[in-house]
Amino acid sequence: MNDTAHALGTSRTLWELAARRAALTPDRPVLLQDDRSLSFGELCERAERVAAGLYGMGVRPGTVVAWQLPTRIETALLSFALARLGAVQTPVIPLHREREVGFALHRAGAEFFAVPGTWRGFDHTAMARRLGARGVFRAYDGEDLPDGDPSVLPPPPADGTSVRWIYWTSGTTSDPKGVLHTDRSLIAGGSCLAHALRLSERDVGSIAFPYAHIGGPDYTVMLLLYGFPAVMFERFALPEALEGYRRHGVTVAGGSTAFYSMFLAEQRKQPGVPLIPTLRLLAGGGAPKPPELYHSVVREMGVQLAHGYGMTEAPMITMGRPDDSATNLATTEGRPPEGMEIRIVDGEVRLRGEAVCQGYLDPARTAEAFDEEGFFATGDLGHLTDSGHLVLTGRLKDVIIRKGENISAREIEDLLHGHHAVRDVAVIGLPDEECGERVCAVVERQPGAPELTLGTVVSYLRAEGLSVHKLPERLEVVDALPRNDTLRKVLKHKLRERYSGTVK
Repeated sequence: MNDTAHALGTSRTLWELAARRAALTPDRPVLLQDDRSLSFGELCERAERVAAGLYGMGVRPGTVVAWQLPTRIETALLSFALARLGAVQTPVIPLHREREVGFALHRAGAEFFAVPGTWRGFDHTAMARRLGARGVFRAYDGEDLPDGDPSVLPPPPADGTSVRWIYWTSGTTSDPKGVLHTDRSLIAGGSCLAHALRLSERDVGSIAFPYAHIGGPDYTVMLLLYGFPAVMFERFALPEALEGYRRHGVTVAGGSTAFYSMFLAEQRKQPGVPLIPTLRLLAGGGAPKPPELYHSVVREMGVQLAHGYGMTEAPMITMGRPDDSATNLATTEGRPPEGMEIRIVDGEVRLRGEAVCQGYLDPARTAEAFDEEGFFATGDLGHLTDSGHLVLTGRLKDVIIRKGENISAREIEDLLHGHHAVRDVAVIGLPDEECGERVCAVVERQPGAPELTLGTVVSYLRAEGLSVHKLPERLEVVDALPRNDTLRKVLKHKLRERYSGTVK
């Protein structure tokens, strides 16, 4: 990390970080989208006007504001406006529907809720009304954002260690968990990413994942530290998005394993012709990375691939460095940065450091998650190599990671147990090159019940309000689920062994 980035990394709050960067390079772009551009200076100037508008609506330091918005420049402006005010913001992934959104609004005690209106054919405003959300307002384009005179604003927050962010992760339970972050924990996470990737002001990044994901501030902190821009994609799809990558000269792309696979598939349509001429690095995390995928990307795309390990509770834990050996980049998750301690306890990965969250909304979950020395128990299994690289070998958590998003197996199981034809069910993740994992439902059918098909199961879950990205992509109907001999617990590892090697 260069001296300027290191100095900026000591900022107490995200707003202080943004203001210090704006003072250094006010005219340099930070966010690019289609034919629009926002500079570092404009980010702060416009965010203060939005903050003043929010203040006029009644938003104060500590006010809880939820937002469910797509990856747009306006979303970043609203988020930084809330950071300027010192409000508590709780981002919600736009794919989520009544079940997750209603739970998040209620548990966080949201007093305001920003939505995009009707987006991609779904009316978010109507959903918010059905849920009885308070303070609903549209924040999709520039004209929708609140506006006001910044002279009315109180001083910016000076404390970076107060909880001002509530992110949501399903983990292994049917209800989402509210993860508590501070400005400092998010700055530390973004610094970890920036330090590992060794980028410079000459780079051009890309945000092709939901800005409401924990990766949103993680990536934005990196932009603020190094002073380079990123292209925002409201909807990522290939080959359509390639024009944006090429037009803006993106040098660093990625997001997760699924993104690598998609870029590689496009590259294979024209072997030997650079897919994105300026691209030099793919980087990301969020899902397991097969070693062969690393080698294929390097060999066929002619770019480096650096993969990392993070989670909502600690957005950046380890990261591969572009100058690591090919073996380490292919087979490990990289090394932890300075300030992140990793301890392996009975095979489980445990963490301690500034980038780790403060815990959960539920104090009981917080007590369970941290040991007596303050280490966070990830539920992931792994070991450290002699060189300090982390190798993950499995998960204790019963969670499926599809395209970088955590999916609770139990949530789907609980819903399917309500189907009249289902006697018992186990939901598992199966390896998939493009998605990381696919959702597979293994069902014991009720005696005499009509035949179950994947289509009927998906239709049932849709009617129950399950988010589209959680729907099973495979169904197996069995006479009996494998169980142990004591408590008759379903042996999911047996199911994974049985079905991982077959494709249907």
